[in-house]
Amino acid sequence: MTTRRVVITGIGALTPIGKSTPEFWDGLVSGRSGARTITEFDTTNFPSNFAAMIPDYDPSEHFDRKEARRLDQVAQYALIASDEAIKDSNLDLDTIDKDRVAVIVGTGIGGMKTFYDQSIAFHERGARGVSPFFIPMLIPDIVAGQISIRYGFRGPNFCVVSACATGSHNIGSAYDTIRYGQADMAITGGSEAPVTRIGISGFNAMKAMSTRNDSPETASRPFDVSRDGFVLGEGSGIFVLEELEAAKERGARIYGEIVGYGYSADAYHITAPDPKGGGVMLAMNNALKSSGIKPEDIDHINMHGTSTPLGDIAETNSIKKVFGDHAKKMNLNSTKSMTGHTLGAAGAIESVAALLAIYHGIVPPTINLVNQDPECDLNYTANEAVARDVRYSMNNAFGFGGHNSSLVFKKFEE
Repeated sequence: MTTRRVVITGIGALTPIGKSTPEFWDGLVSGRSGARTITEFDTTNFPSNFAAMIPDYDPSEHFDRKEARRLDQVAQYALIASDEAIKDSNLDLDTIDKDRVAVIVGTGIGGMKTFYDQSIAFHERGARGVSPFFIPMLIPDIVAGQISIRYGFRGPNFCVVSACATGSHNIGSAYDTIRYGQADMAITGGSEAPVTRIGISGFNAMKAMSTRNDSPETASRPFDVSRDGFVLGEGSGIFVLEELEAAKERGARIYGEIVGYGYSADAYHITAPDPKGGGVMLAMNNALKSSGIKPEDIDHINMHGTSTPLGDIAETNSIKKVFGDHAKKMNLNSTKSMTGHTLGAAGAIESVAALLAIYHGIVPPTINLVNQDPECDLNYTANEAVARDVRYSMNNAFGFGGHNSSLVFKKFEE
C-alpha cells in the first residue's frame, strides 16, 4: 500500500511556562521554570507542596459558566490548545470536509478533579448528591469527544491511554490514520489536569515526587546528582496534522513532518524502568526503522528525563546502546526541568518542543543541571539553549505499566 506523507500545520500549547505556543517556546528558550508552591488548596502535611501549574488559570476567559461546570479541567485545557492549533493552521472550517478530520487526543488519568469532587459529594449527600455529568466529565475519551462536538469533526474519534506515553501514542495513531487514508487531517495530542489533593497525595504516597519544598523552581533537575523525583505538571499540547498534498494545496504553513514512530513494552515492572533498557531501546530502534533513517541522522532527542534517580540513568544507557558513538554528538534535553511532568500530556507537549527545535534551529536547555551525575554522561544542553541546525528530532515518552513510545520529526523538505 502506498502511504502518504504527514505534516504539522498547526500547534497549540497550554503549559506551566506559557499559555500559548509562542509563550511556551519563549519559556523553553529562556529556561523558565513553571514550578511553584500550591496555594489553590491546603497542602499542610503533604510531603510535596508544589507543582508546575497553568499560571493564573481562569476558565471564564474561555468558557461560559454553564459550559465550564460541565467540563473537567482536562477537557478545558485540551479545548483551549485545540482552538489555538486550529487558528494557527489557518483552517477554513466552513470549507473543509469534516468527515475526513480525525480527533485523536488522550489523557493518562482523565477527570481527576471531577472524580475527587464527586466522591466528596457522594460522601456528604449520598447518591442524590452525584452530578448527572459525573461520568461524562470523568472518562478519558471525553476529551476527544468534546473537541469533535465543538467543531463538528466526524472522522475517526478515539483516545489511546498509556499513562505518561499517552500523548505520543495518540500522535502516532493520528499519523497512521492519515498515512493509511482513514482521514486527511487530524487534531491530536494529549491533556492532563492532575494537580489536585488526591493527585498530589497519590504520587507522594509512591515517593515519586521531589520534596524540595524550599525551592520548587529548582526541584526538577534531570541528570543532576541531587535529583530526588519529578515535579507534577499539567497542561495540553495539540497538533493539526495534514496529508502533505492537501496542506500544500491550501497554502498551509508547514512546521515539519512526522516520519516514523516506535512503540514497545518493558514487560518488567508497573512503575520502575527496566534497568537494562530493553523496551526503550526497542522503541527507539523501531522509530528509526519506521523512519527509514540511520542513528547518526538524529540531531536532537527530547528525552523523557523525569528527574528520577533510576529513570534518567536507564534512558541515558539506552540511548548510548542505540546510538553508539553518535550519542555524544547529539543535543539531548529534558523540558520537564521547566514544565514538570505533565503525565498524559507530556508526550504531546514535548513533541511540540521537539518540532519547534527543528523549526527554529534552537535546542532548549535542561535547567537546574549543576552537578551532572557521572552515570548520566551525555550532552543534555545544560542550562542554556543552543543554536543548532536540527534536521531530525526524536521525542521519547514512557509510562507506568512499561509503555514506551518514540516519535521522529523531520525538517520539511519538498
